[in-house]
Amino acid sequence: MTSDLYPAAKDLLATLIGFDTTSRGSNLALVEWVEGYLDGLGAAHRRVPNADGGKSNLLATLGPLAAGGVVLSGHTDVVPVDGQPWSSDPFVLTERGGRLYGRGTCDMKGFLALALAAAPELARTARRPVHLAFSYDEEIGCLGAPAMIDVIRRELPAPAVVVVGEPTSMEAVNGHKGIATFHVTVTGREAHSSQTHLGVSAIMEAIPLMARLRTLAEQLQAGADPASPFMPKGPTLTIGLIEGGTAHNILARECRFVFDLRTPGGRTPAEIIAPFLAEAEALDTALKARAPEAGVTVEMRTDVPAFTPERDGAAEAFVRRLTGDNGPPRVVAFAAEAGQFQQAGFSTVICGPGSIDQAHQPDEYVDISQMQRGALFMRRLIEWAAEG
Repeated sequence: MTSDLYPAAKDLLATLIGFDTTSRGSNLALVEWVEGYLDGLGAAHRRVPNADGGKSNLLATLGPLAAGGVVLSGHTDVVPVDGQPWSSDPFVLTERGGRLYGRGTCDMKGFLALALAAAPELARTARRPVHLAFSYDEEIGCLGAPAMIDVIRRELPAPAVVVVGEPTSMEAVNGHKGIATFHVTVTGREAHSSQTHLGVSAIMEAIPLMARLRTLAEQLQAGADPASPFMPKGPTLTIGLIEGGTAHNILARECRFVFDLRTPGGRTPAEIIAPFLAEAEALDTALKARAPEAGVTVEMRTDVPAFTPERDGAAEAFVRRLTGDNGPPRVVAFAAEAGQFQQAGFSTVICGPGSIDQAHQPDEYVDISQMQRGALFMRRLIEWAAEG
């Protein structure tokens, strides 16, 4: 079964994919294009920019400015394509074998395209509001959404539900893990590698700290609740980046590593890593005794809250009604902006086209059938909004 909105959504997706919105750069070219598109519909919109104005959220309202509306939430940024073996240009939408290929097709410009495809009819016929909430920097820690969520909470008539369009095969998801990221810097003192008594190797001192994290990761795995709906079931901890050193014969002045901690609801990152922080503090004291300039710093860069299932959640019920989804409750291990919306007091659900299995991969794609299912959802949303 197809929807008349799919052709427009496909064309819009081709346009959105053409903007390289990798998180390390700006998303303003895409934002400006969407603003022009919304201007043509007479839709109200505003930016919620970052501190230097180089990136921005975009918030728009289709229909009346009234309570009880729906927020369609999605991020505009994508992950890098560097070093990935793509079969086609990642920033040109390519159709083959029933799939649409391009960076961001499933994560998550497909959902943005569907929302924009519904916008012209919503602007003409909606008697209930539908808000578009497009964020920046989701991929590097959900950094952009909080400021926009605060504007929604303080300045808009209260929406009834929030739909975060991350790829879930158009099935309702009512929970995700939280994520906290930590940057650790170990500073030593440079010296010739034959004169270890004169210096402090930051790399050698960092190794026990990383070993402590490995042990903690193993403990978390072993202690996971077997009844947990997540996979993996418990918190996970991984070191994703290590940098440091100058040459093999120089004691490293600095070693930096980054780790992420993903947790279901119920335990805080601070609680989980408290033993590691105590060890890092002890090492900091010991290193400063050997060299005043040496030491250890641990900085939390992101802290995205877990999204927990709501009892009789209005958002989940709404999405299930529009999609016809009568499957079991579902959760996902990846983090998203849903936890941030929920923390701000909004009933929230995750539902969008595509599968997370294709996200961040070379030759990322969304199945055409998924976009068609998403188009049917948007058609039913238009009908709901027109009821008043």
